[in-house]
Amino acid sequence: MPENSFVPLPGSERQPVTGAQPGGELDESTQIHVTLVTRRREGLPAELVTGPETLSRDELAARHGTDPADLALIRDVLGRFGLTVTGADAGARRVTVAGPISAFSQAFGATLRLVSGPHPAANGGVAQHRQRVGGLQVPAELDGVVLAVLGLDDRPQASPQIRRASGIAAAAAGAAAPTSYTPVEVAQAYKFPPGTDGTGQTIAIIELGGGFGTADLDSYFSGLGITAPSVTAVGVDGGSNQAGQDPQGADGEVLLDIEVAGAAAPGASQVVYFAPNSDRGFVDAIATAVHASPTPTVVSISWGQSEDSWTGQARAAMDQAFADAAALGVTVTAAAGDNGSGDRAPDGKSHADFPASSPHALACGGTSLRVDTATGAVSAETVWNDGAHGGATGGGISDTFGLPDWQAPAGVPGQAGTGRAGRGVPDVAGNADPATGYQVLVDGKSMVVGGTSAVAPLWAALICRLAQATGKSFGLMQPVLYAGVSAGTTPAGFRDITLGNNGAYTAGPGWDACTGLGVPDGAALAARLGG
Repeated sequence: MPENSFVPLPGSERQPVTGAQPGGELDESTQIHVTLVTRRREGLPAELVTGPETLSRDELAARHGTDPADLALIRDVLGRFGLTVTGADAGARRVTVAGPISAFSQAFGATLRLVSGPHPAANGGVAQHRQRVGGLQVPAELDGVVLAVLGLDDRPQASPQIRRASGIAAAAAGAAAPTSYTPVEVAQAYKFPPGTDGTGQTIAIIELGGGFGTADLDSYFSGLGITAPSVTAVGVDGGSNQAGQDPQGADGEVLLDIEVAGAAAPGASQVVYFAPNSDRGFVDAIATAVHASPTPTVVSISWGQSEDSWTGQARAAMDQAFADAAALGVTVTAAAGDNGSGDRAPDGKSHADFPASSPHALACGGTSLRVDTATGAVSAETVWNDGAHGGATGGGISDTFGLPDWQAPAGVPGQAGTGRAGRGVPDVAGNADPATGYQVLVDGKSMVVGGTSAVAPLWAALICRLAQATGKSFGLMQPVLYAGVSAGTTPAGFRDITLGNNGAYTAGPGWDACTGLGVPDGAALAARLGG
């Protein structure tokens, strides 16, 4: 092999997993797959991201995808190390590379170790995985060509943003008695546009574990008097639909997402993408969903983790995938987190959750909803905060992403504790409190669950019904939703939530870092967006 020179790969630095212990010897001859993210042939113009103009998948690939010359260069350079390009998606700018761990270590300067460490999900137990510490390098010829190398370190990256009613603290002194609703009743409370059911639209749902069975779905939707929606499972990077494993585990997230979206928009088709819980799996699942045919109306994401737990390269790769979505006319909804303004980060400071903090995702915060199910009349709605053990809506100011132009007039404050300006989270909100939770069926067991996990698919269902009502796709919705907003004001199509806090941030008139612009008035939103 000829001599090679190397350069650092920006944003690739990894910290060790807190509490990880050696997990045995790692066989360097083990064959693994890694995803490379490449530069664009041409930059993606801002007007294609903010809309309303969109591109087709072929146009995006041809103008802003991977340059064929770059792919040939990657194939040639990595071939010298004994690595093989096994797949390439020009539109998504992803290149899949296979080879032994030893060859990847030489090409990218990674020292991998097998460790066992705590899973980021609450009650997730211990996970064994490959770990690297520090930054990566790339062969000098690929400097600026390869922007991310994902999958060498395959630690669990995200946790599901779900809370079960059994763990709430809402029954504490002074709290209202717990109650629960079907997703149909929540949609009624939020006045989802009448005469719509999402027909003709597609919801893509991202899952990093768990699964669903058709018996659960048939039983659940028949119990609601609803024809079950079309639900298809797609595996990514070896992930698959593994149903019936654990109703208290990831199955709860999967069934919550499908059942909320399906009950609120039963006419929309659902495609559920299952990928391994790693930064590579997460990015590849999103890219696969965004660039699928037919192009989805919306992608719903209920998994995330504090921004500081991600590498810069992984955040950037996912954010760029969301920008692709916007250019294709696809909206991305993302749960804002279930752990208040601190987002369960160990430093005790305020943190926003990613991917909700991406300015190209519609960040979904959580409320506690009291509604008369007979009439749909809301009697009370406040910020969801059940205390340290019961959970609270995520929200805050991004450490990573700057304040977008479309959000600046809304009066986003500086970050709590630092005053730093940045992207404000969330954008919108909906019922998330497990004490006012959603009735679901998981692995044959009826239960009540909440969390901002429920809000992302609820908004995804609403967006499908808005698309049906208006005949439009929306892509990045925020420039339209925030249009004309000023500090302390609420735009048409929203009902402001002004009571409560999520820790460091307090709700008040207009946008706030607990519930964003507020909860939807679906009929009013349809009228506004159709104008």
